Amino acid sequence: MVFERENIEAKFKWKLEDIFATDEAWEECFFATDERIPHLAKYQDKLKDDDTIFECLELTTRIMHDIMRLYCYAKMRRDEDSRNTKYQGMTDRAQMLIVKYSSLASFITPELSELPTEKLESLKNAKRFKDYSVEFADIIRDKEIVLSKKEEKLLSEMQIFADTNAEVFTMFDDADIKFKPVEDENGKKIELSHGMYGLLLQNPNQEVRARAFDSMFTAYKDHINMIAANYAGNVKKDWFFAKVRGFKSALDYSMYKENVPPTCYKKLLEAVDKGTEPLHRYIALRKKVLGLETLNMYDLYLPIVKEAKLTMPYEDAVKTVKEALSVMGKDYRETLASAFENGWVDVYENKGKHSGAYSWGCYGTHPYVLLNYQETVHDIFTIAHELGHAMHTFYSNSNQPEQKSGYVIFVAEIASTVNEVLLLKHLLKTATGELRKYLLSYYLDMFRTTLFRQTMFSEFEVIAHTKVEQGLPLTANDLCSEYLALNKKYYGEAVEHNDLIKYEWARIPHFYRSYYVYKYATGITTAVSIANNILEKGEAYFDKYRQFLSAGGSLAPLDIIRLADVDLESDAPYEKAMKEFSDTLAELEKSFS
Repeated sequence: MVFERENIEAKFKWKLEDIFATDEAWEECFFATDERIPHLAKYQDKLKDDDTIFECLELTTRIMHDIMRLYCYAKMRRDEDSRNTKYQGMTDRAQMLIVKYSSLASFITPELSELPTEKLESLKNAKRFKDYSVEFADIIRDKEIVLSKKEEKLLSEMQIFADTNAEVFTMFDDADIKFKPVEDENGKKIELSHGMYGLLLQNPNQEVRARAFDSMFTAYKDHINMIAANYAGNVKKDWFFAKVRGFKSALDYSMYKENVPPTCYKKLLEAVDKGTEPLHRYIALRKKVLGLETLNMYDLYLPIVKEAKLTMPYEDAVKTVKEALSVMGKDYRETLASAFENGWVDVYENKGKHSGAYSWGCYGTHPYVLLNYQETVHDIFTIAHELGHAMHTFYSNSNQPEQKSGYVIFVAEIASTVNEVLLLKHLLKTATGELRKYLLSYYLDMFRTTLFRQTMFSEFEVIAHTKVEQGLPLTANDLCSEYLALNKKYYGEAVEHNDLIKYEWARIPHFYRSYYVYKYATGITTAVSIANNILEKGEAYFDKYRQFLSAGGSLAPLDIIRLADVDLESDAPYEKAMKEFSDTLAELEKSFS
């Protein structure tokens, strides 16, 4: 039963009062910030001397600090109950404030970019500007690819339609695509949606799974030429922007923008390419355990072990998570306990509450975590995952100035996955029988979907972009043929590569954020090394991991990861991840022999 929010105990709700004590305080800050933003204009065309530059940067920091407080508070209040029109309006007003600020502050980076490199180096290294050293380093780095003012203005104006391909796909995928209803095992017609598809793939009846698969991919097949042309347009756009900046490929440009060397991407593809044999064995094990004469692509999401009886009330789940993460040391343990006791977490579903789970917050207050806790295994892992994000943010905010506290997407999923791995290994210490089998299969599926599948997607992106960069056409037949070949390469001979699977690429929205999905794979690869190091080396190693958690955005992403003794430009972390998968598989194979 889903309750109204007022019927949930206060101890299970987050304390947004730590951001603003009252809505009236929010209003006062809003009007003060709104009046302060126009003051930026007095610095336009005057960013030449140190004093003026410093004053301007300090003002932007103060304004953005308050804007983020305003937006976070309003948005999280809205997420408590999306039906509340008051907080809908406050969220919209905060968003408009962001737009107003962005417009009036847009002159700052271009003006600073016009300063001589020697001047920018001096500012970067000056004690007075130490909090802005990363910002100046980025400006210096980008000077090499900055075009003339006229060209830059033209490129800026092009942004108005640059994301059109992604928008077209979103409208098609969310609004226009129609799926044929699926008949369940009782003859009942079920309306298929993206969410329902995931549920139907876990239906024990193979015919139901087959019908869901057919309905889903036939819908994309029926529009494949339009989707292919749209995706090709997105790839060509990426190549255009990379080319005009002087890059040899869209991959090189994408990695440059993240300050991650392309060798990291290539290392991932090479490492996973060497490790597909254990994945083939896992697929073969699934076929054996499920007792299927033919294992189809639509059978890969059917659990091979029934979900274990690991259900527990929220308080017991928290206790379990705290026990699993106690290996982090006293400092981490105490902060984690504070998170559960002092209003960081919003626990239960209520009517109108935002679905799913996330961790978020703003500098100057503790992070927040939204849950919709149910007594399932998945929800226990979600607690560990989201508190990993929250603790990462807490350490970064506590140890970095606001200007350097934000960490990039490349490192964002590492701490959360570390916590999941530690929880799983903690549960395995005492698990026996079917529970142990379930946890082993849970871990293997985490690898299959996050490391292997996302790397397969990553390899597909390279193939598509390379064709365009070589002046070759990118047709529906080309894309489907390449995707089917990759599917066979990654999943092996134990599974039937149903013809419709070649259309799967056409339903992946991440492909319109080119070269994004590989971060999931490097994230789990890094997390496995860190979790094992924590378990093997204890608090002595955790001091290094704490440096990673505390780094925020103060260094380049790979250098931040190196603080935890993980080097993604070497073979070691990939080999450790593959060994982890292989060892887990070997135990599960033995348990079924």
